[in-house]
Amino acid sequence: MVGVDIVGVGWFGFSPNVHDHSFREMMFEAATRAFQDAGAMNPREQVDAFISCQEDFWEGISISDEFAPDPIGGSMRPTMTVAGDGIEGLAHGVMLIKTGIADVVVVESHAKPSDILTFNKIVELAMDPIYLRGRKVVNYHFIAALDAVKYMRRTGISREDLASVVIKNKGNGLKTSRAPFSSRLSKEDVMSQEVIVYPFTDVDIARPVDAGIVVILASDSFSRKFNDTPIAIKGIGYATDSSNFELAALGEANYMRVASSIAYDMANIESPLKVSGIFVDDRYSYKELEHLEALGINEVAEKLKEGYFHQGSYLPVNPFGGHLAKGYPLEAAGLSLVLDAVEYLREGAESAIVGSWRGIPTFTGGTVVLSR
Repeated sequence: MVGVDIVGVGWFGFSPNVHDHSFREMMFEAATRAFQDAGAMNPREQVDAFISCQEDFWEGISISDEFAPDPIGGSMRPTMTVAGDGIEGLAHGVMLIKTGIADVVVVESHAKPSDILTFNKIVELAMDPIYLRGRKVVNYHFIAALDAVKYMRRTGISREDLASVVIKNKGNGLKTSRAPFSSRLSKEDVMSQEVIVYPFTDVDIARPVDAGIVVILASDSFSRKFNDTPIAIKGIGYATDSSNFELAALGEANYMRVASSIAYDMANIESPLKVSGIFVDDRYSYKELEHLEALGINEVAEKLKEGYFHQGSYLPVNPFGGHLAKGYPLEAAGLSLVLDAVEYLREGAESAIVGSWRGIPTFTGGTVVLSR
């Protein structure tokens, strides 16, 4: 089948509060930069379809996708909405190209959490109405805490290991301008923090951030027209575990396991250890380790202690800091990791795996295999 390449990326924001731009203006800025990155592409003449990844509840606007076409160049053009993580939107773009429906597809996602006054209430509304929502949960992080404790007991991961992830990722974030929460921390700095919900302190939890991201896809027969060094999407997959909190397998991230198996089969990858880097959702410190295990990496705790996942090592993980350093832009979180991976490959790395998660209270994730 036809191959699919990333020929342009653009972003705007990555700030706790982009107060001088609306979400539509953020979309426009990100799209403009993406088209410029793709060789000054003309969206009115050279793009076949547009995809926007957003959710009405986050936007606070009913049928919010009606605001998507104009800022990204898709007015009066084929435009579709995916109410899910940006990697799910990326997968739909890949399908449009592989089936021959389109040659060039623009995928957009954004977040403006600084405009949300009832963040906790929106998360609560997404919870299972029988088992969770009726409990009137005061702190929704307790769901991740249950998952974390189950994972830690099964694998022997300790709070000191979680601190190592925090130190690594917040330090790695100093390499990029997209990481407002990056910092240099010691293990004592992390361990001395007050526990919010065991096993998490404040620095174990990534914060929401305002951002807009646009990724431009093209068939491999078209991609060289826009970019001399396109990034190939070798495999992609997404999956959802049970939405019932009572039935979902806590501590295992089965959604990532299923999504990665689909992507690996498509990319003919036998082992994730053979790629140059991994970019994985770490909006909680333990999630990086849990997701790495679900991606097929064994003995995660031992490898972490040996410095296996640090920059310059055999298999760098989140070398630009991940969500702990950059913050997570809601439905654009997956594209945020893809953005990091594209930059990493353009710097000379050969291949990368991206693993995303839609966040509490979902059990949904996606995986992308990229190659330079």
